[in-house]
Amino acid sequence: MKKLFGFQTLISVALAVSSCMTDSFTLDGYLSEMEGEYTETPGEGDKFDELKENDFVLTTDQNVSTFSVDADGASYAYMRRYLRSGRLPSANSVRIEEYLNYFTFNYPEPAGDHSVGINAEVGRCPWNEEHMLIRLGLKGRSLKASQMPDANFVFLIDVSGSMNTDDKLPLLKTSLKTLVDKLRPTDRVSIVTYSGGVQLLLESTLAKDADKIKNAIGKLSASGSTAGGEAMKMAYEEALANFIEGGNNRVIMGTDGDFNVGVTSTEALMEMVQDFASKGVYLTICGFGSGNLNDSMLETVSNNGNGTYEYIDSEDEMTKVFVNERSKFYSVANDTKVQVTFDSTKVYSYRLIGYENRALSEDDFENDDKDAGEIGAGQTVTALYEIVPAEGFSEGGALAVFDVRYKKALGEESIPLSMEVMYEDTLDEVPTELDFAAGVAAYGMILRDSKYKGTATYEMAFDLVGTGLGYDPYGYRLQLQTMIAAAQDIKVK
Repeated sequence: MKKLFGFQTLISVALAVSSCMTDSFTLDGYLSEMEGEYTETPGEGDKFDELKENDFVLTTDQNVSTFSVDADGASYAYMRRYLRSGRLPSANSVRIEEYLNYFTFNYPEPAGDHSVGINAEVGRCPWNEEHMLIRLGLKGRSLKASQMPDANFVFLIDVSGSMNTDDKLPLLKTSLKTLVDKLRPTDRVSIVTYSGGVQLLLESTLAKDADKIKNAIGKLSASGSTAGGEAMKMAYEEALANFIEGGNNRVIMGTDGDFNVGVTSTEALMEMVQDFASKGVYLTICGFGSGNLNDSMLETVSNNGNGTYEYIDSEDEMTKVFVNERSKFYSVANDTKVQVTFDSTKVYSYRLIGYENRALSEDDFENDDKDAGEIGAGQTVTALYEIVPAEGFSEGGALAVFDVRYKKALGEESIPLSMEVMYEDTLDEVPTELDFAAGVAAYGMILRDSKYKGTATYEMAFDLVGTGLGYDPYGYRLQLQTMIAAAQDIKVK
């Protein structure tokens, strides 16, 4: 591993790499954006669930690990918002699985008629040389625009007084207009707004009338309290009223999550979204702003509503979510679960890095009534296990069995996938995608001040991420190097 010497060296290396990139991301421009773009202190008043890290588990006690996939990216974008204000994020805001799944990995397409492909690799653990890492990968089948079904979108827009800042409603309006420009003429859009009351601002309208839709969005202004629960119900009912069989029926919600009128409890909202999810309506929640962001509620509701949760902190992120990766709005794999069975003769203990609030029981894996996460078209999901080899560990053979179950459509019987996770005797060179994933995880553990971070440093994370820059179509991996460098600089100060 290369030895780097402080923040300026990190930036110099990143700038040299950026000169070879062909994406729209400009590193020096991004760094200048970070200097004082947000004058308020992020995090004060924002609500996050307390996360307790997964511990190591002895395989002699339990050799099976089961969890639901997580395809959210909100936690990573929120971290970036912190760094732009010159602060490190709070530990509870760092969900490492969302840091991993913010990025698209270079995984192969699914084989045959499967909607999901799986892969795995093993390498040495950079922050503990006596341990190893297992990287598990899933990829949803990519679809061309001509293969995508018609969309029935309901834009659920928070226009309450708390959204009246430049980084909230104005950015949300820009985001939705951009998405409208990418829709096909046969797609449909409705708009529901809410503040003190709820309004169906625009009935379902074909996207060929894009000007009509964008004009409605452009007139939005913020004031009043927040009746989010009632509005969510209206949005779902509007989606059902215009339901497209076999289509992409989805509520796209933009809010800071500050519900304070009507149905406000997370439990009641969970029940509501679960009911509509069972009827085939999906949910995407986009969080905006800081100061009263209810991350805890937004993540929980999206998890229970066949949904995903993103945080939009900038126009760059808006482009990522609504343009570059908009195919993720269409789910190709539903209720997707992972189960790993470790060979206790080869693995002494294991630790799943992240996914703390996605854990399932062993029996949940084959229970098709148990809800789990969705994977969008072309989307990748990544998980890392740190493992302690068993005494007398020998080369060759399988360390574990990697099983996945998913449904092509809600309500159908789940489809199984399985592969052995093989130990290779070429661990001196960690494969590139595992190296990159290890760098992301190391960075997350440093930010969390994890007791499991071992010898991980910002320099280590930067170097590991750097090995994965060969696959970076939009420059997001290069941007991560910039974030790591900025975090180190803040730490030093």
